[in-house]
Amino acid sequence: MLWSLTKVIFFVAVIAALALGVGLLAESGGAMRILVAGWEFSIGPVQAVVLLLLLVVAVWLALKILGLLGAVIRFLNGDETAISRYFDRNRERKGYRALSEGMMALASGEARVALARAQTAERLLGKPELTTLLVAQAAEAAGDGKRATEAYKTLLQDDKTRFVGVRGLLQQKLAEGDREVALKLAEKAFELRPRHAETQDILLKLQSDAGDWSGARATLGAKLKTGALPRDVYRRRDAVLALQQARTVIDDDASIEAREAAIEANRLSPDLIPAAAMAARSYVAKGDKKLATRVVKKAWEVMPHPDLAAAFAGIEPDENPQERLKRFRTLTGSQPDHDETKMLLAELLLATEDFPAARRALGDVATRHPTQRSLAILAAIARGEGAEDAVVRDLVAKAIAAPRGPQWVCDKCQAIHASWQPVCENCGSFDTLSWREPPATGPSRALAELLPLIEARPVPPEPEPEPEPEPEPPAPQPPLDEIARRAN
Repeated sequence: MLWSLTKVIFFVAVIAALALGVGLLAESGGAMRILVAGWEFSIGPVQAVVLLLLLVVAVWLALKILGLLGAVIRFLNGDETAISRYFDRNRERKGYRALSEGMMALASGEARVALARAQTAERLLGKPELTTLLVAQAAEAAGDGKRATEAYKTLLQDDKTRFVGVRGLLQQKLAEGDREVALKLAEKAFELRPRHAETQDILLKLQSDAGDWSGARATLGAKLKTGALPRDVYRRRDAVLALQQARTVIDDDASIEAREAAIEANRLSPDLIPAAAMAARSYVAKGDKKLATRVVKKAWEVMPHPDLAAAFAGIEPDENPQERLKRFRTLTGSQPDHDETKMLLAELLLATEDFPAARRALGDVATRHPTQRSLAILAAIARGEGAEDAVVRDLVAKAIAAPRGPQWVCDKCQAIHASWQPVCENCGSFDTLSWREPPATGPSRALAELLPLIEARPVPPEPEPEPEPEPEPPAPQPPLDEIARRAN
C-alpha cells in the first residue's frame, strides 16, 4: 500500500515538473531560427523540444529499418535464417533480461517474482538448460513442489541436464522422507557422475541406512579413488562396513561367509574392537583357538575392553575358575596398568574366592576412578572378606550413585549406545561411536551382574527343635479299701 502511494506521488511530481518546464519555455519568448537551403524557419522553444524528440525517434526507426534491410539482403543472398535471427534477437534480449531478473529475485528471496520471470525467460529463450532449472528452483522456494517436480522431469530429457534433474528429484525425495526412491535416484546420480562428492556422501548414507553394506563398501571405494577420502580413514570405515556385513550374514545363518567377513574386518582394522571380538569367535567356530587368542591379544594391546575379555573367555568356555585365571594371565600381562586390566583380574580372582589377591589386583582404581563397576567389585571383595553389612551397604550405595564408566558414545551427538553400531541411531552419523566416558550415565550392567554376589548371605543353620515337654506324672491312686468304700 505504501509503495503504491509512493509511485503515485512520484508520477504526479514528474508530470508537474514537465508542465512547469513547458510553461517556462513558453514564457521565455525566445525563438529559434533555422536556415536550410535558403529557407528560414523560426520556431519557439516548445516546438524545438518536440522537434528534437521527433528527431531522436526518427533516428531510432532509421536504425531499425536499416537492420531489417540488412537482414533481408542477407536472406536474399542465401542466408535462410537471417530474418528469423533479426526478430529473435529482440526476443533473446528480453529473455536474458527476464532470466537475469529471475536470478536476482531468487537470490533476494522473492520466490514468486523469480518464478514469474523464469517462466517468461522460458517462453522467450527456449533454452531449458538455463530456464527450466531456474523454474524448478523458484518453484521450490515458492513451495510449489508439483511445478518443481515437472521442471526436474523436463531436465531428465536432455543428456546435458539429466544429472541436474536427477539430483533435484533426489533432494525432493529426501525432504519428503521417501528413502527407498531416494536410494534409487542416488544410485542413478552416482552412475551419471561417479566423482560427484555430494552424491557419494548421500548414496553412502542411504546404503548404510538400508543395510546394503556391500554397496556401501563399493561407494566408499569410489570416494577413495576420487581422492575425497584419506587412505587411513578409508581402511577404518571399510572395516566398519565389513564388520556390519558380517553381522548381517550371521543373522542369515551363513556362518562361513560371516567368519570370512569378520576376519576380513579384523585384518583391515585390527584395533576395531567389535571386529576383533567377532573374528575371535569366528576362529573358535573354525576350531582355530590359537588364532583366536592371537587376535584378542593384539586388540587388547591396543585398548583393553570388556568385549575382548568376553571373546577370550569364549575360547575355553568349560574351564574352571582356576584354569581361567591361569589362561587369562597371558591377556592381563599386557597393559597391566590399565584400569580395565585391573578390574578384569580382580573379577577373575573373585571367582576363585581369593579376596585379598582381588583387592591387591584392583589397587586404587575404586578410589582414583570410582565407577559403578569398580565400586561393585570392591563391595564384592569386602563381602567376601567378611566385612560388616553396614560397610558393604555403603559401598553398594556409592556404586549406584557413581558414574557408569566408559561406554559406546557418539562423538557427534553424545548419544549412548548399549553396543557398537556403524551408524548412530540418534543422529545417523557414520563411524562416530567411540569407547569413552559419556557426559551422563545410567545403571551399569556390571553392577547388576555383581549384585547377587554382593548381596549373598550365608545360609543360616536350621534351628534346633525345641525339646518336647516332659509328661506330667499321673495323680496318685487312692488305696483299694477307699475305692471299695466309695463304691458302696
